[in-house]
Amino acid sequence: MADNGLGHIVPKKTYLSIFLALIFLTVVTVWIAQFDFGVLNIVIAMFIASIKAGLVAMFFMHLKYEDPLTWVYVLFPLFLLALLIGGVFLDAPFR
Repeated sequence: MADNGLGHIVPKKTYLSIFLALIFLTVVTVWIAQFDFGVLNIVIAMFIASIKAGLVAMFFMHLKYEDPLTWVYVLFPLFLLALLIGGVFLDAPFR
């Protein structure tokens, strides 16, 4: 990507599309919450929330246009978070 000091230009149509996708996913989250899936309720809610967070990070935070080194700084904390959550899940049955 050529760096001319101005960054990258994202069309307004892209922002509108992502905004509409976020609104749609919010409606899906509210609609899904009306049903009882037992243990899967939190899994489904977190899956939809993860998609929404990914859209926000990729487009509104402009991570889609960053270099590979920036992705290391993005993915490493996510790996640590998964490790922490996995450790809690492994420890929870023994309490």
